[in-house]
Amino acid sequence: MKLVLGLEIHIQVNAKHKMFCGCLADIWQAEPNSHTCPTCLGLPGALPVPNFEAVQKAHKLGMVLNCVINTNSHFDRKHYFYPDLPKGYQISQYKEPLCGRGCLELNSGYCVDIERVHLEEDTAKSFHADGKTLIDFNKSGIALIEIVTAPCFGQVTDAVEFCKKVQDIARVCDVSDADMEKGNMRLEANISLRTAEMEQAGILPTYKVEVKNINSFRFMEKAVLFELNRQTELFDSGQTPKQENRGWDEKKQGTVSQRTKEEAHDYRYFPDPDIPPLHFSSEYIAKLKQSLPELPHQLKTRLVKDYGLKPASAEFFVSGLGIELVPKFERVAMLTNDPVGTANVLINKAGLRTSSSEDLAKEVVQKRSSHTLTVSELTEVVSKVIVANPEVVANYKGGKESALQFLVGQCMRETQGKADPRTIIDLLKQTV
Repeated sequence: MKLVLGLEIHIQVNAKHKMFCGCLADIWQAEPNSHTCPTCLGLPGALPVPNFEAVQKAHKLGMVLNCVINTNSHFDRKHYFYPDLPKGYQISQYKEPLCGRGCLELNSGYCVDIERVHLEEDTAKSFHADGKTLIDFNKSGIALIEIVTAPCFGQVTDAVEFCKKVQDIARVCDVSDADMEKGNMRLEANISLRTAEMEQAGILPTYKVEVKNINSFRFMEKAVLFELNRQTELFDSGQTPKQENRGWDEKKQGTVSQRTKEEAHDYRYFPDPDIPPLHFSSEYIAKLKQSLPELPHQLKTRLVKDYGLKPASAEFFVSGLGIELVPKFERVAMLTNDPVGTANVLINKAGLRTSSSEDLAKEVVQKRSSHTLTVSELTEVVSKVIVANPEVVANYKGGKESALQFLVGQCMRETQGKADPRTIIDLLKQTV
């Protein structure tokens, strides 16, 4: 049997206010029910007003995911029993989301098929104890972006990589903190199995099991692998898995049944009559595209090209916590004129990452001085780099000073950071 996996990723937007009211959205460790108002409590007569900041950030995320930006969009009411939404329905999007089909390329070159990126409101937080349920409505109404992929994953490792890339993109674009421990980013996996013949014919299974509200990449991988084994055993015994929602139980190291899973028609979507349709001009879309920051894949290319880092070293600075170290890396690389040595220290000495740029620069220089190569050895390296980069040499001769920095970076790369950059600069100027 072959795995068929689709993802739903929920990301809380780091907007100042909630999605449809003026309540502050910074609720971390706030007193329960202290960030509420008539609108997010669903009181009669209170009308929702869309948060334009959240709309912009959803659009930015959709653009980076290569989605089609719909010029016309609207919000829908999703009618289903929500014990943690006081209105009795959720304001979401269905037929005209903010962003349509898109894709994101993985390191392997495989392109993940994204069906939609839309905005909705988050639900409240429930606490269950002693047979009672208490509800904190602070989280209710917070702007939530949902990314829905096609059932396009055949390997759970690809799904994990995709989720990590989305997290990095959300942080770089200042869309969300995407802190999974705080619930800013939550994963849901739709899992089913099919035969090799069905896969070849492009036929999808008639059921799917959704594992809800997963709060770590590791847990998602465990949940998918557990379901792969559980569903295989059911098929081997002549049964078809039930279409249901399940949750990951870390203590039991397995998924547990929660309730039967709904189809789209069970939600009874219809346009929200209190929120007018949305229209976005081509000028608005073009201006928003121009505001996008340097993206992880673009940063990686620049780190390799301009600083002479190896792709593996550059990858460290474009994923996870490494992204936050890029400004410090660039400052120290400028102070020491040794980007490769700076990268090596930041990558290999985690305890020094919180040091000041000046202290870190001293560490890089000290490390370099203990491994400095001789002038004759450096001359061979410089000659090799010049021969390998004739166009860059020509640019430097034409007056482009940044070309010299590139050549220095290549020399540092060749020497694995063991060279004295000042000596390299002198040798390059003498030789070129």
